[in-house]
Amino acid sequence: MRLAKSSGSSYGWALLCAAAFCLALPGFAAALDNPASVNATIEVRKQPMQFTWTACEPHCQGWINAVGIVTAETPKAFDDFTAGRDVAGMTVVLDSGGGSVNDAIALGRRWHELGLRTTVGTSVVIKTETGDRAAVLPDAYCESMCVFMLLSGKARYVPEGAHVRVHQIWMGDRAEDARAASYSADDLMIVERDIGRLAKYTFDMGGAGDLLYLALSIPPWENLHELSPAELRSTNLVTTDRVADVLPGGGTADAPVAGLVTKPVQDRFPGNVANTAVAGTIVSKPTKTAEAVPTGGVATSAPAEHQQ
Repeated sequence: MRLAKSSGSSYGWALLCAAAFCLALPGFAAALDNPASVNATIEVRKQPMQFTWTACEPHCQGWINAVGIVTAETPKAFDDFTAGRDVAGMTVVLDSGGGSVNDAIALGRRWHELGLRTTVGTSVVIKTETGDRAAVLPDAYCESMCVFMLLSGKARYVPEGAHVRVHQIWMGDRAEDARAASYSADDLMIVERDIGRLAKYTFDMGGAGDLLYLALSIPPWENLHELSPAELRSTNLVTTDRVADVLPGGGTADAPVAGLVTKPVQDRFPGNVANTAVAGTIVSKPTKTAEAVPTGGVATSAPAEHQQ
């Protein structure tokens, strides 16, 4: 995926270019070679969505990190996390494989009410001679219902190097072998009801019909479709190509850099993870709703009629 780089912002440079820049930094390879660190990051992405706060004062405003799968508890978890904080107009940095349709819609509407801005990435700490600097790297994934949460932002930015992928919603407990599974009339009713809710939500958030068309064209037994820069724009998923519009005054890397603590590129994991035990933790089961969680492998190019 490739979008225009932002101009006139040193933090825009940090967001778009840090991944390549840091390859030459002392300590970077050691961070990636640490199995415990890598495994911990993978497990976090498989668990229910967690919210953390990145504060970068006095260099920038700070932002909210949203990492993991959306479950029935996620909307309340967000409200609990933000209780007592004035988060109106803040930015949410997403790294998520999707999850429950109805709960993701509820969370997206909540973000929209708060006027939050959205982007895709992973937060890191750059250690400099003058102190730690917070930054965001584009090595992240926003898949399935995460894409519709991205759509809720009043300003939406997808950096070059981030991956935004879509596919159909499906019954979460049968997504792994969707063709072989059996379905009742009630199951079909649930899926069609949730498609209707998703369509209303999409238009309420300012999304285009192209987004629904692209998502609903990819069945769960096919690989997720990664949106191209042209598709990101035609679907109204991005509203700006300037990182400063979502992370104003973001942390800079203008001081000499001594090292970097960072996360590796996101792994792929099964679509039914919301029903499994991960690292000894029982992950919450989904609500009675369709699911939009990754079920394919790596994304492939769209069919001819999807090319833009």
